[in-house]
Amino acid sequence: MAERYLNGFGNEHQSEAIAGTLPEGQFSPQKVARGLYAEQFSSTAFTAPRAANRRTWFYRIRPSVTRGAFKHAPKVGRLVRSAPITEVVTPPNQLRWDPLSMPIEPTDFIEGLVTFAANGDVKAQMGMAVHLYAANRSMTDRFFTCADGELLIVPQSGSLTLRTECGLLAVSPGEIAVVPRGLAFGVSLNDGSARGYVCENYGTPFELPERGPVGANGFANDRDFEYPVAAYEDRAGAFELVTKFCGEFFTSQLERSLLDVVAWIGNSAPYRYDLARFNVINSVSFDHPDPSIFTVLTSASPTPGVANVDFVIFPPRWAVAEHTFRPPWYHRNVMSEFMGLIRGVYDAKPVGFVPGGASLHNSMAPHGPEAAVFERASSAQLIPERHDNVLAIMFESRYVIAPTRYALETPALQADYIDCWRGIESHFDSD
Repeated sequence: MAERYLNGFGNEHQSEAIAGTLPEGQFSPQKVARGLYAEQFSSTAFTAPRAANRRTWFYRIRPSVTRGAFKHAPKVGRLVRSAPITEVVTPPNQLRWDPLSMPIEPTDFIEGLVTFAANGDVKAQMGMAVHLYAANRSMTDRFFTCADGELLIVPQSGSLTLRTECGLLAVSPGEIAVVPRGLAFGVSLNDGSARGYVCENYGTPFELPERGPVGANGFANDRDFEYPVAAYEDRAGAFELVTKFCGEFFTSQLERSLLDVVAWIGNSAPYRYDLARFNVINSVSFDHPDPSIFTVLTSASPTPGVANVDFVIFPPRWAVAEHTFRPPWYHRNVMSEFMGLIRGVYDAKPVGFVPGGASLHNSMAPHGPEAAVFERASSAQLIPERHDNVLAIMFESRYVIAPTRYALETPALQADYIDCWRGIESHFDSD
């Protein structure tokens, strides 16, 4: 069967795996068609404003209350941490890491998660965490729910299929997927192994940023976000549900698959987006625009205009600015920046920042191009230049992003990262 998806960010979609399943005129009839159960799934408060309210009605073979009792299972997510990070002191240093190594032992998506940094407070539902994953085994009879936040999954190597309560999402490097808080899913590896990044957003759900003076078009378009069509499993066996709740991991044993939703209607559902469809807005005169022009998704904070977390990309694009230092300028700012690289070479860091790696520049930590990049860009002939075959990502937050003990003690931490700026010389001329 050919892949089919429902289009439109945040739209109230409806999908049924068997025609005639969805009720008409109401959501919870006395008896649902085909002997199913009606269940509402809400990822915002019931009374949230209509534009911000997210909920979906599931019509499923068995309701979620049959999932059974949970047992604390700290070893399942042994390298996963949640904010606030208190196990180590947060340094003001600029930090950079090599990629995670692929595991030798069989390791699925959940077992392969490693937290590198987090901020805010998971129980207060503010802030976020950044995890990296490296896996070589599919989740066949195992499911995962994250009650602490929605998950933005960014593959770097290896294609994934997310088997969710709403249906299937195929996601490859260059694409992203977002799974709502509390939704059950499993991860199948289509290429045998996979590596990538995960932003766990504790705060308000991601939404598209306002375009402001840009107008009606540009950035990410609503129509390019894709939602799964209903696809259910009516399968018996020995299954396990792993749940992350208040920063801890729990498991329960099940006798049937959780992916038994025959039909659904609503706007709280997993979705995917092809980053190649992002319409870059850039300077055609002079000066380097702020990186906010590359924002794909944003999670708002209580302060207007200041994000709990922004998801930003640096995709293929033309640089044409005149009389301008074209790489990212040297800067310090209140926002904290965690970066990753999907492919190619990032123009400000051509050495040491490699696909699958990561860097952290915290609030007010100065950063910018290395010495050799500055010298080259300061004297370059400013003709139109194509930044091709590159895709970098950034999770940017108003809160300090605290690295974990693992991140500060792993051999993947580049101890010599600071040296990339040591060659910067003075060119001051007082005359």
